[in-house]
Amino acid sequence: MKTLEKDSKAIVEFTLEWSAGGVQFRDSLWADPVSMWRDWFEPELAAALTGKKEGERVSVTVPASVSLLPYQKNKLVRVTPRQFAAPNKAHKPLEPRMGQFYPQGYLHGQSGVFQVSIAPARYVGMEEGKFLFDLNHPLAGHDLTVHAEVIQIDTSKTERGGRCEDWLERAAADGPGMQSRYKGQETAFFSPKSLERGDESADGDFYQEPRMVQHLDSTARNHIGTEYGHILAPESRILDLMGSWDSHLPDELAVRQLTVLGMNKEELAANSRAGERMVRDLNKNSALPFDENSFDAIICTASVEYLIDPLAVFKELQRVLVPGGVLAIAFSNRWFPSKAVSIWGQLHEFERLGMVLEMFHRTGGFQDLSASSRRGLPRPEDDPHWEISHSDPVYMAWGRKSADGK
Repeated sequence: MKTLEKDSKAIVEFTLEWSAGGVQFRDSLWADPVSMWRDWFEPELAAALTGKKEGERVSVTVPASVSLLPYQKNKLVRVTPRQFAAPNKAHKPLEPRMGQFYPQGYLHGQSGVFQVSIAPARYVGMEEGKFLFDLNHPLAGHDLTVHAEVIQIDTSKTERGGRCEDWLERAAADGPGMQSRYKGQETAFFSPKSLERGDESADGDFYQEPRMVQHLDSTARNHIGTEYGHILAPESRILDLMGSWDSHLPDELAVRQLTVLGMNKEELAANSRAGERMVRDLNKNSALPFDENSFDAIICTASVEYLIDPLAVFKELQRVLVPGGVLAIAFSNRWFPSKAVSIWGQLHEFERLGMVLEMFHRTGGFQDLSASSRRGLPRPEDDPHWEISHSDPVYMAWGRKSADGK
């Protein structure tokens, strides 16, 4: 059996685990190819990987005190309101929202910041009449556990040259950390304007015709199903919220009762696992037609972005769950733009995960909050979108109703 040596190439999935504000986070990146002789790893991680076989997994701890992503106080910067403006809006000043991220290029006249920079700057409040932004990496200051799973080993020795990768840096790049609150403070996602939509016509008209299609590729769907299989207990009474003809549940998960609530009668009728089907427009009436403690679990797949009053709906979901029941939300980066709330398209993908977590926080009565992301997997061969190199990313958030519901 092949083992990973100092001159090997491989496919490795790197996962960062960390916690903040009572939430457990897991962010995974599929890395292909990884060169053991050319790329850079934490020395402890490189040593742990050497000699491992396909399917084996190693873990190392990277404390914040020795992290490559240190927290630096000098990266807290202050700008006048006139200095904060989008370059493409003729420098028209903007009003930042607490806890949200903006490109550093929006900070005009700030030393060391270039106007083309899209690195994240987080708005964290006002100080002496100026906007205060945190330019630190979103994971700065967090203790990390780094997992590396060896997927496939290539022992050929023909490679020459190439780019050197820092895989901890790559795994932490482009989003991880942006889904957590800033020092436990609420993030300002929800306002009447942010929950407006491009198409405010009746949702019943938009969903009148059935769409018997899959909106995510098979790799993403399989991962969602696998995660649901881990999160949901067998023989549960499950509500599939804003569902359709496929509930994305793994075949091997035994279900006591599956209720599917959606917008199109024909789509719901085609759901072979559903025991109960119900057409319901939650944007007309957020109240759910179920008694308290009706479900052991609630899932919502690739639909949360269409709710115009998500906090009201989450309150109902918390009500109809049994104590200890789980609510799990999954989504990707594909949606109907005209029907999604406007803020969804304005946010970074990881901020959308933060927005869903904020729904849990604001609702209250949930515990054991967790969130995960998985990116970078190859596009499945059965997918028609050959022009897209990577599989659809998957973002998930889940939590359990506390015993007292408070």
